Amino acid sequence: MNHILTKAPAKINLTLDILGKLDNGYHKLRMIMQTIDLCDELTFETTREPGIHLQMNQPLPDHCPTEQNLVYQAADLIRKKMQRSDGLHIYLDKKIPAAAGLAGGSTDCAATLIALNELYQLNLSRQELCEIGVTLGADVPFCICQGTMLSEGIGEILTPLPALPPLWALLIKPDISVSTGYVYSHFDQEHLAYHPDTERIIDAIRCKDPATVARHLSNVLETVTIPAFPVIQEIKDFLIQEEAIGALMSGSGPTTYGLYQDEIRARMAYQKAQNRYPDYDVILCQTQIPKNN
Repeated sequence: MNHILTKAPAKINLTLDILGKLDNGYHKLRMIMQTIDLCDELTFETTREPGIHLQMNQPLPDHCPTEQNLVYQAADLIRKKMQRSDGLHIYLDKKIPAAAGLAGGSTDCAATLIALNELYQLNLSRQELCEIGVTLGADVPFCICQGTMLSEGIGEILTPLPALPPLWALLIKPDISVSTGYVYSHFDQEHLAYHPDTERIIDAIRCKDPATVARHLSNVLETVTIPAFPVIQEIKDFLIQEEAIGALMSGSGPTTYGLYQDEIRARMAYQKAQNRYPDYDVILCQTQIPKNN
């Protein structure tokens, strides 16, 4: 085998809670994450020409140097560990909006680790891949495991939950940049007025009750982003107006999503969102692991 094609699915947060700050400066998180079937696609091919050659269908908005891209870093790490001397060509077809709170970079990194494990026939276990992945990014282990998960620590402690019944998710990413560093540095733990009812959502997931899950979506980082970027609240209000059963900002934003049980309502809201927000990323997908992944 010298060629492999794989999908890298995005995620949304059903909850995001911050419990404090660790000695190393990272925040102690407790959140429920869910895979969605919006995917980047990556192609890997071994070559005779040495080195790693990464191409993309579009430049990233931050103009990150190739060597700092998580795909490149993951490939470089694996190849150095295994002392590979051949070449590797990677093509990344980017469909997940970048810097959006959807784990686009982390999922591409996870897909790279999974694909090279197969391509190079390394026989690394999922746990071993996660141990490598967490050195590259806190969301990478979740993106390796996928599904519906309780995520704790800095994001590396994962507890699988029963699969959430597939829901339609309407994603709207406004044309703004939200710095993750800014959001976390301006988060005010001391004056936080609420915490997500994570246990109630876990119970609802176990009872296959998506309506209760949707009613209790919660992300404490909205206390930073909504005052700074009121358009996020506007999008949430629009989604609820358009009969979403729940709406929330994912991660540190700015992507905001609405959940729908009914496909027709979801598609009608999608059409209205496209008309109302022609300059935004508007994407309709589902809460499930993509097929052929």
